[in-house]
Amino acid sequence: MKLISWNVNGLRAAMKKGFEEFFKNEDADFFAIQETKMQESQKEWSFDGYYEYWNDADKLGYSGTLIYTKHQPLNVSYELKDGLYNDEGRAITLEYEKFYFVTAYVPNSKRQLERLDYRMDFEDHLREYLLSLDQKKPVIYCGDLNVAHEEIDLKNPKSNRRNAGFTDEEREKFGVLLDAGFTDTFRTLYPETVKYSWWSYMFNARKNNAGWRIDYFVISNRLKEQMNDALILNDIMGSDHCPVVLDINLD
Repeated sequence: MKLISWNVNGLRAAMKKGFEEFFKNEDADFFAIQETKMQESQKEWSFDGYYEYWNDADKLGYSGTLIYTKHQPLNVSYELKDGLYNDEGRAITLEYEKFYFVTAYVPNSKRQLERLDYRMDFEDHLREYLLSLDQKKPVIYCGDLNVAHEEIDLKNPKSNRRNAGFTDEEREKFGVLLDAGFTDTFRTLYPETVKYSWWSYMFNARKNNAGWRIDYFVISNRLKEQMNDALILNDIMGSDHCPVVLDINLD
C-alpha cells in the first residue's frame, strides 16, 4: 500500500498550485493532510473513489487535518484520549481490522517558545494515546510532527539549538516515543541520508536546501519487516512542506 502525508499549508491554496494533479497521479491508498486551514463546508471539489474524513479547527483558517482513503475504516476518531485538543483539529484516527492509521498536526512551540509547555503536554497525551492503540493492534502514525529529531535532520543544527522544532525538550519527547516501541521509517531505512521536508519561505531557504525534516511516518516496531520504502518527495512544490511517502505491506 502507498501512504502519503503532506502539510499543504492551506488546502485551497494548494489546489491552485497543482495539488489535484499530484493527488490523482500518486493514486495513494491513504493521503493524510495537515494544515488544511479551512472548513469542510468550504470545499469545492471531490475525489472519486475516496472516503474523506475532516477534522476542522474551531478557529477559521487555522490548523486542521484531513484523510482521504480508498479503504473504509471500521471506526473514525477525531480526538486524542479523553477528547483533548480537538478544538484545533489536530488529529484523526482510522481503525482497520489489522492496524490503526493516525495523522496529527503537532503544535508548533512558536517563537520564544511561548507554546512549549502546551506542546510538551500534547506530546505526553499523544504518546499515551498511541501506546493505548498499539496494545490492541499496530499503529501507523504520520504527519507534521514539528521536530527535527537529530542534527542530520536540519541544515543548521548549531544555530537552531533553542529554536522551536529543535529544542532538547522536543527532541527528547520524540525519542521517548520511539523508545516506547515505534520506528522512524525514513531514518531506519536511510540512516545517513540528508533530506528535508520543510523550508522557510525566507532567505531562499528552499533554493539553497536549508531545510528541516519534520514530516514523518512512524510505525509500531512489529511492522518494520513489512516496510518496502519511505520517501521524501522534495521536488514537489505547492507548500513550504513537501509530501512524505510510506510503501508498506498491510495485507
